[in-house]
Amino acid sequence: MIRDEERIKERICKLKEERNAVILAHNYQLGEIQEIADFRGDSLELSRKAQETKAEVIVFCGVDFMAETAAILNPEKIVLLPDPSAKCPMAAMVNPERLKEERRKNPDAAVVCYVNTSAAVKAESDICCTSANFLQIIENMEAEKIIFVPDWCMGYLASKRTGKKIILYPGYCPAHLRIEPSRIREFRKLHPEAKILVHPECKPEVAELADEVLGTGGMCRYVRESEVREFVIGTEIGMIWRLRMERPDKRFFPLSEQAICPQMKLISLEKVERALERLEPRVEVPEEVRERAEIAIRRMLELPS
Repeated sequence: MIRDEERIKERICKLKEERNAVILAHNYQLGEIQEIADFRGDSLELSRKAQETKAEVIVFCGVDFMAETAAILNPEKIVLLPDPSAKCPMAAMVNPERLKEERRKNPDAAVVCYVNTSAAVKAESDICCTSANFLQIIENMEAEKIIFVPDWCMGYLASKRTGKKIILYPGYCPAHLRIEPSRIREFRKLHPEAKILVHPECKPEVAELADEVLGTGGMCRYVRESEVREFVIGTEIGMIWRLRMERPDKRFFPLSEQAICPQMKLISLEKVERALERLEPRVEVPEEVRERAEIAIRRMLELPS
């Protein structure tokens, strides 16, 4: 089995060179996928890498909206999603028709869409955001009234921290909603010296009890810069692999073993190898949608990192 895995990794390296390809992997991917990636990161970091890469082929190891974002920013490149059934359940909770209806109800509101949305929803939005920059984006907007889609938890947090009137949408991440505040109380007793870091997709009552509320990129930076030796991580458990790889001298505990996104685990080494061999399955966005969605994404990327 190990020999087979090593053979596949060697084949991926060879194909990557032949195809002039780059592999991008989200922090929630399986460890073996993160290991072969050229770049690992959160949605914002990977959006920037997709924009900057000189490769002709982008293999995106994540879910559908992430690969779509890469395709929007790189219309001249081939973008591959090794398993096209890897679809974000939160992104599927909002569609352009629902968003247009919200706009009709609130004509004086600006629309901020979380990156966890389809290209078609981004095309109907004023600006895109990620879990790393949503507060910064909302704070800096001239509009005082904002429709935020699709994550209710992030929208609620933004309303509390920015003072803006946020029109909440009933979207959510099933994996993050499995994290309960009782787990934080338990870890406070078990590991009183540990810092508890949670993702903004968590329930408000979880965010209130945490030491920090951060996107996955922010978690990585916090861990690197902190003198603390123990951390409790409240996000999808794939994040633990990356943190342990980067800082083997520190200890990391998942706040919930149930915080698993099955969609993020669909991509395998075999599927990456097959995608590079066949240059399929490709992610393509209709040009009229792509052009409009790109405006919302580029407005986000123009902000300082």
